[in-house]
Amino acid sequence: MEITPEIKQRLELLSEKYGALGQDLLSYLDGLLYADVITYWDYIELDTLLSLQKPKTKFPDEVVFIMYHQITELYFKLSLREFEQIGNTENLTAKFFVERVNRINRYFEALIKSFQIMIDGMDRAEFLKFRMSLLPASGFQSAQYRFIEIFSTDFVNLVDKAQRANFKVDDAIHSMYEHIYWKAGATEESTGKQTLTLIQFEEKYRNEFISLGLKCRDKNLWQSYLRLSKDDQERADVKEVLRTNDTNVNVNWPLAHYKSAVRYLAKDATDIAATGGTNWQKYLPPRFQKRIFYPQLWTSDEIENWGKAWVEETFRNL
Repeated sequence: MEITPEIKQRLELLSEKYGALGQDLLSYLDGLLYADVITYWDYIELDTLLSLQKPKTKFPDEVVFIMYHQITELYFKLSLREFEQIGNTENLTAKFFVERVNRINRYFEALIKSFQIMIDGMDRAEFLKFRMSLLPASGFQSAQYRFIEIFSTDFVNLVDKAQRANFKVDDAIHSMYEHIYWKAGATEESTGKQTLTLIQFEEKYRNEFISLGLKCRDKNLWQSYLRLSKDDQERADVKEVLRTNDTNVNVNWPLAHYKSAVRYLAKDATDIAATGGTNWQKYLPPRFQKRIFYPQLWTSDEIENWGKAWVEETFRNL
């Protein structure tokens, strides 16, 4: 084989690269020579990936339930990578901000559209049986979703709406955390007691949530927006990606779950409890939580009617 000028140049550049690291280029070339050629199945760990579905029952549709939740968590992980990059970028520009928030928006839009797999993709009778083997586990316990919320907005906006007015944006994170909105979603309505689902969740993640809240005080998406120039903050595309993010995470995504809950858990006038005892009837509809990441970008009328139009549309289509 002829050593062309292009090959020679690459070898010289590689020699400079490894020389600067105090390494020997020939050793790395030997490693390249002896290494196996990478394959698709090895690169994405296909065998491992396909072995991660471990149903607790023999009902076939439990695998649908497992795999969709695994896919969801992978999309959440992709979203979190973008939040991290936005928050850690110095000299943030509108171009970078819009591009990266749009990535997050596309991930959520893919999830929202694909949730029909859960709404119509399982046999209801099977679901109502295999779900009893999952107690007290619940999708409520998705820590990555909570990370996304903390990365999105000032922590005060995650406080339960009944307590929100009692806190300021710079109050202690641990104090606000005690009143975080999602706790009410896993509290027994009749007794006020925390469910085992919530107790386990708190034991595992409470300190991590508070630590992330502290980290995100000046690195959450809203604070990153405020680091943009005044002119960039007023750009229509910048505001629109944030409004879309707000709608996707706080309206469309919860409503997709709500439609699924209605499909599988609503039965005549009596609603079936969710796994873990989560109060899905009041926890999922956006109008009850009134959780809004960027209230500064919405009109008072839009805030007052938060989620109402989407709920009405959902019921018309059920």
